[in-house]
Amino acid sequence: MPLRQSDTGAAFIAGLAFPEPLRGALARRAPPRGPAIKICGLSTPSTLASALDEGANFVGFVFFPKSPRHLSLETAAHLALITGTRAVKVALTVDADDAALDAIVAGMGPDMLQLHGHELPARVADVKARFGLPVMKAIGVSSRDDLAAVGRYAGIADRLLFDAKPPAGADLPGGNGLAFDWDLLKNLQLDAPFMLSGGLDARNVVEAARRTGAGAVDVSSGVESVPGQKDPARIAAFVRALRSAAGVETLGSDDATR
Repeated sequence: MPLRQSDTGAAFIAGLAFPEPLRGALARRAPPRGPAIKICGLSTPSTLASALDEGANFVGFVFFPKSPRHLSLETAAHLALITGTRAVKVALTVDADDAALDAIVAGMGPDMLQLHGHELPARVADVKARFGLPVMKAIGVSSRDDLAAVGRYAGIADRLLFDAKPPAGADLPGGNGLAFDWDLLKNLQLDAPFMLSGGLDARNVVEAARRTGAGAVDVSSGVESVPGQKDPARIAAFVRALRSAAGVETLGSDDATR
């Protein structure tokens, strides 16, 4: 069954306050149908190039020492320079303090901040005010009760990301290759599109997008050969599965957004 969500990805992108020339570049690369795509945990120029050439709308860089995807500021700055305006550069942090965020923002110049820890709504508001960047807050989900947090962050975070809640005692808040019951998101009332994460790969992402109506999807471990090492072939398969199901040709590197 084809994926025919009309403009979910374009709406996800259009509602975010990005400056020019990034806004115009993103508008030209936004998928006309189906969700936007984020490839997270990129760490090398070659795998970043694969994500960009396939038409990823968001690229994520992880700043969390416990993660196998953790980057130094020097590496992140180099990858950000390569990215330019071809995709939204997302800095993922976990309960980072102001000093750490100051260094990340100054060092690599992200377009968006992703807060993937236990940040309370007040902290999300503080981060938005301090840096003037769009903020996406991750919410771990394992049961319907976890969705009670939605109301606390709505209107504060620019976007919400729903990820599988990690097992008790896990070192990582995300990127564990775990999925949650997507049907928990049915009939969820939100004022803005959301991003879906958790256990996605080329085999299940179309069904996940269809069942949730997500405005964007996020993948990390699902496009890796081993934890922390992205696989260009798996990146291509993931993006092409979604674009094909939506009846959209892959938005590659030949457009005018560089």
